[in-house]
Amino acid sequence: MNASNQGVGRCNRCETLPEKIEGSGRLYLWFPIGHTNKKVISAFNKAELAYQIVEEGKCLNINLDKSNRERYAELLTTKLTSKELKETQVLWMPELQEPQLGDFSRMISLDNFNSLSESEWLLDLLANERIISYFQPIVYTDNTSQIFAHEALLRGLGEGGNLIAPGRIFAQAEKAGLLFQLDALARTSAIREASRQGIKELVFINFSPTSVYDPMTCLRMTVRAIDEAGIPHNNIVFEVAESEQPPDIHHLVKILKFYQEAGFLVALDDFGSGYSNLNLIHQLRPDFIKLDMQLIRNVHQDPYKALITEKILEIAQQLEIRTIAEGIESLEELHWVQERGATFVQGYLVAKPASPPLTTTPYLNREPISLPA
Repeated sequence: MNASNQGVGRCNRCETLPEKIEGSGRLYLWFPIGHTNKKVISAFNKAELAYQIVEEGKCLNINLDKSNRERYAELLTTKLTSKELKETQVLWMPELQEPQLGDFSRMISLDNFNSLSESEWLLDLLANERIISYFQPIVYTDNTSQIFAHEALLRGLGEGGNLIAPGRIFAQAEKAGLLFQLDALARTSAIREASRQGIKELVFINFSPTSVYDPMTCLRMTVRAIDEAGIPHNNIVFEVAESEQPPDIHHLVKILKFYQEAGFLVALDDFGSGYSNLNLIHQLRPDFIKLDMQLIRNVHQDPYKALITEKILEIAQQLEIRTIAEGIESLEELHWVQERGATFVQGYLVAKPASPPLTTTPYLNREPISLPA
């Protein structure tokens, strides 16, 4: 199934894939300000690249094919600032077709268009749903041999069956404006795989708030997959993934209210990094807080990290919010959070992500010290 056919029967951006940028076509460009428009026209003239002016000078269009695509792309990316690339809107019409009214819903930024041109492998991966889930155990702090839950972690599959790291997938998806589709598919994959593997413990599933336009529309595929798998809603924990941008609190509250009213649990992920802050706790009222691994890394040696982490744990305990210390990689880190009352721990020291999910984990707890009589 190719990307253009994948959209058949889909009705919202969270599920529909754009067409591949391939073959010959016409690219329409709308620039944010007149200065940008004039700058591009001047650059085209100097490079002797053809273009047409439409809409009384408000729009340019250029004919692209294999022979000239790289020249146009290089000129636009070198002449425009990153802000101009993000704010210039484009519409790609394959095979030199004339745009119709319905086509304008497919407009994207020039920045996304350039990345889409480099994203054929990602579009194929999404269109063919070559996404799988590994699972990493979350264990009780006071008994690391007891598994409390599993976090679903995305992996991609290349055409030859090789694993594609999630960092590469998410980075390219963000550049190409495909996070909506990737996030929705990742959630569905995690649910189906958890059901197939027969996981009885809680399953933590990541989602990015910026990938959800409207909860009632964008999350229906996720809820449908959960119900079809027969997984009780209170066995699913949705993790609010950290963003590099300040979160839209009202939008985030709306999403989490949708989840909570449907009987799901909610975790605030990567707490203590990026834009996560204490203000989010009282507005989002999460069931779990996951302490960011950068806070946990060498916390036993860093008094600044130690004080911040201690206060977060104290606040969570008083509010009866369960805590998960992420990224535990040493016994010293484990013993430090054990002594300060973290509810659960997760990290390579205990277990790495695996498929199928692990059913046993090692007992790593500190033995009590026997004092002399």
